[in-house]
Amino acid sequence: MSSSASTIAQETVDAFHRGAFHLVQPVGRGHRAGMDAMMLASLVVDDRPVRIADLGAGAGAAGLAVATRLPKASVVLVERSADMAEFARKSLALKENAHLAGRAEVIEGDVTLTGRARVAQGLPDDTFQHVIMNPPFNDPGDRKTPDQLKAEAHAMTENLFDSWIRTAGAITRPGGQLSLIARPQSIAEIVTACGRRFGGLEITAIHPREGENATRILVTAIKGSRARLQLRAPLLMHDRPDSHAFAPLVDSLNNGRTGYSRLR
Repeated sequence: MSSSASTIAQETVDAFHRGAFHLVQPVGRGHRAGMDAMMLASLVVDDRPVRIADLGAGAGAAGLAVATRLPKASVVLVERSADMAEFARKSLALKENAHLAGRAEVIEGDVTLTGRARVAQGLPDDTFQHVIMNPPFNDPGDRKTPDQLKAEAHAMTENLFDSWIRTAGAITRPGGQLSLIARPQSIAEIVTACGRRFGGLEITAIHPREGENATRILVTAIKGSRARLQLRAPLLMHDRPDSHAFAPLVDSLNNGRTGYSRLR
């Protein structure tokens, strides 16, 4: 990501994937996209003309990263916050993103709605080949932030994974893929929430460096699969203890040069 390509009042236009797409993001408030979104986007590897739902999309970083790397894919950016949904719309309106505008749309909606209410906001059953999500990850008891936008984006609620994955299970086509990024502490909740909806889970722990504990996990699962859970080899963000440079594979994923495909 190239930060602050230009500044307009309280927002910036930032370049991602070495300028392949741009994002309008808030300054001094709200959540600004970074490595988490790019790693999530790397989980979608599909050469078909697929439809993708990005749940909790924020300004659209992960969804637009997928659409940039996969020219046949179209993406629906689903965001509850009116402010962040507006940033996603501004991002789509950028001339730098003209190549994406016809393959992306924004839905200002609540991921946790069910049944007719969910369908009414534009998320019908069995619609998407891929659903990606970066759910809020902070426990409500964690230190509070005075930034309301950021608090909404980061604060977990009770049964969050169950409600989000329930929606993913409803809108994903049979055989479709769920992809998400979360904290390692959430593994049990994620596995439980997938239940009979999704199987064939593949979990990759992301470690800052060798010998350090994991800070994130990448998870993929297939709707209707009965395959057993697999733990993939861990992914190291930095392959040298004295360097802040990304390891080659991580740098490749971050810049959209490749995808982090499921095990075969």
